[in-house]
Amino acid sequence: MQREVPCYLFTGFIDSGKTTFLQETLEDDRFNEGTESTLVLMCEEGDTELDLLSCPNEGKNIHVEVIDSEKKLNIDKLSRLAAKYDAEKVMIEYNGMWMLDQLINAMPDNWLIYQEYSFAVSEDFMMYNQSLRQLVFDKIQTADVIVFNRFDDKTMDFMEFHKIVRAISRRADIFYEDETRDARLDDIEDPLPFDKDADYFEVEDKDYAFWYRDLSEAMDDYQGKRIKIKGALGVSTDLAGSNFVFGRELMTCCEADIRMAAVVCEWNGEPVKKGDWAYVTGKIEIKKQKAYGNKKGPTIIVEKIEKCDAPEYTVATFY
Repeated sequence: MQREVPCYLFTGFIDSGKTTFLQETLEDDRFNEGTESTLVLMCEEGDTELDLLSCPNEGKNIHVEVIDSEKKLNIDKLSRLAAKYDAEKVMIEYNGMWMLDQLINAMPDNWLIYQEYSFAVSEDFMMYNQSLRQLVFDKIQTADVIVFNRFDDKTMDFMEFHKIVRAISRRADIFYEDETRDARLDDIEDPLPFDKDADYFEVEDKDYAFWYRDLSEAMDDYQGKRIKIKGALGVSTDLAGSNFVFGRELMTCCEADIRMAAVVCEWNGEPVKKGDWAYVTGKIEIKKQKAYGNKKGPTIIVEKIEKCDAPEYTVATFY
């Protein structure tokens, strides 16, 4: 059995502070005692260079490799590099213009991402979010920590940045770092637009995306809850009896990212007509379903179906 290799991922556009943070991490003897063989993959070369001599044990166990092309990012190359240095730990400074799927598909099976940090220059972030939205979304959606550096609280609004991040991820910690490197943790409360702690609640049209994301991230919180929600019936009817899949299309980033956000419904009434819109009322159970690859997933035990008109915008969004 192969040894598990922890990976630490640093993402963001060029000159966003990735190399500086990577350097500080390598210098920190709480993280790097200087004895583990550490492979550092540099997928982007900015103005800052790594100084290995300032690291514990003068960086003798740190091995830096540059991957300057997406074509070179493949499982064979990464496996060879890991074997070459007998890597016990991997740190990756990722190119901001490359999609993360490229890296995930290239990682050997025994490489596991332990932490993912995303960096952005605050004064450039809004521009990138407008012109390179898909890349911004890609670097935020799975990040554990997001750092906005060079943040000026006199000219910048915390809430603007907060809203963009929270529309993509509710779980990431957000830090705002000023020119002196002092960092402030984002502590803005971000309650859900419905009370999921109640035994029964209704989800409004505009809140479908928030409900589905929270359901995906905190599925067990919904066990036994009764809900009323609007969506399209029978988006898939390849189920036993009158059971069906219910949901809406969801856009998290841009039109190219639209996907179906749906759940299995168990129903003892007449078979539904595919494409009809309705309010579904029922109790959520977390159970194994064939539609989820025989894994546990949310299932609505339907009590009532009320036909209705489709919403003005059928694709759910976070905006």
